[in-house]
Amino acid sequence: MSIRVGIVGISGFGGGEAMRLIAGHPSFELVHAAGEGSAGSRLGDRFPGAPAKLAGMVIERWDPAALPDLDLLFASLPTGSSAEALARVRPEVKIVDIGGDHRYAEGWAYGLADIWPERIEGQRCVANPGCFPSAVLTPLAPLLAEGLVEPGRIVIDAKTGISGAGRGGADSRFGYAESNENLVPYGLLRHVHMPEMERTIERLSGGSAAGLVFTPHLVPMTRGLLATLYCRGRVTTERCLDAARRFYAGRAFVRVTDRPPQTKWATGSNLAFVSYAADPERELVIAMGVVDNLGKGAAGQAVQNANLICGLPETAGLEGAPVWP
Repeated sequence: MSIRVGIVGISGFGGGEAMRLIAGHPSFELVHAAGEGSAGSRLGDRFPGAPAKLAGMVIERWDPAALPDLDLLFASLPTGSSAEALARVRPEVKIVDIGGDHRYAEGWAYGLADIWPERIEGQRCVANPGCFPSAVLTPLAPLLAEGLVEPGRIVIDAKTGISGAGRGGADSRFGYAESNENLVPYGLLRHVHMPEMERTIERLSGGSAAGLVFTPHLVPMTRGLLATLYCRGRVTTERCLDAARRFYAGRAFVRVTDRPPQTKWATGSNLAFVSYAADPERELVIAMGVVDNLGKGAAGQAVQNANLICGLPETAGLEGAPVWP
């Protein structure tokens, strides 16, 4: 079965990673590439390592009214850039929005593929979670599902590679000179991912996420994301690990580890690693989640969601091993 696929925003980090995964997918055929600033150039010019079968494809200017005959569209546009345009895509085209405009929007499934696959299967439109929520909610979900930690007063300290900030333009603050040997907190108190994390915590727990604290940081590496969560709960480390093993039993992409995870473990993959350390006497639970911010945090989970809505095996095109070292 060949499923005709388009990518809009293909010259960005998320769109380029989606292209890489789709190029090796057994059922997806990339037939349309679109963008804004890159329109008119060939994929091979933007991505010299693109497969020969795709290198000559010309990037079209993004116009939802001029899409060719597609079955599936991946949209990798900056938050605030896709809502109006994607509303004009023909209703027979399935959409996975890697950007942030449709998370918890009416008519869109929230695509936490490892936690709620049954809510995604058969849907037409899926909103991919942000990279930080993917790393945060994966270790947190088993604890909330079994009531092991309080849903409020959770403190999240998260660190992402520079690609998590997007490609940017010529005036980008994330060039080599600005980023090398530099650690930068940003988005304090009002980060764009806060609402989706709060809402998901409340759905998982049935309680309030009031008091949630989230501080993201950019670290001088290209890709990778580590989230460390500090929660309140009188529970042991082993019980947290057992809860996660039960919750993710049979799930292909979540690995529960009894040692602190590292970002390199996930590089280039759709894997998520989770682990825990708990001190019941202090009522302290430390939960840790690691993803590749361009994999599980963006294009990898987008392909996983596309597999679910297209009725394909969830792992199709995503079974490659991480890049190590």
